[in-house]
Amino acid sequence: MEIKRQIQNNVKEFLKAGDELASGALRMALAAIISKEKEKRFRVSKEKPDLREQELAKESELTDEEIIGVLSSEVKKRKDAIVLYEKGNRPELADKEKKEIEILQRYLPKQISAEELRKMVEESVNKVGAKEIKDMGKVMADLMPKVKGRADSSEINRIVKELLSE
Repeated sequence: MEIKRQIQNNVKEFLKAGDELASGALRMALAAIISKEKEKRFRVSKEKPDLREQELAKESELTDEEIIGVLSSEVKKRKDAIVLYEKGNRPELADKEKKEIEILQRYLPKQISAEELRKMVEESVNKVGAKEIKDMGKVMADLMPKVKGRADSSEINRIVKELLSE
């Protein structure tokens, strides 16, 4: 909840400063957060139909951990867009997406270095006793809670596949 409040305050600051790129990126992030809150509210209202409006509103607020998940998803969407823009020879749009990623990453936990990530993947592989690709789910189940929001899942997948296919 603290991250959401910080983003809301920063949107106001960027709007006052005339920074359209930053305010736009954060507004889109807020829209994604609010959308997730609406989904959660709907789910909670089905599970607990006798909740009062205030209680329902409180229970449907996203935690900071859930917000980190939303922001990570927003960063991933932009990374995917960069690839497409570069393939389509639209470097100006790819640059805009890169700048938006930089803005969003300010609200995410510090990213894990490649070496540290590889070490964590190796530890998870050993911990769950994974020997082949079909054990990938076990490794991911062990690893993901430790790295949530701090590492790119496609990079994690690549490392796990690399280690399990040796």
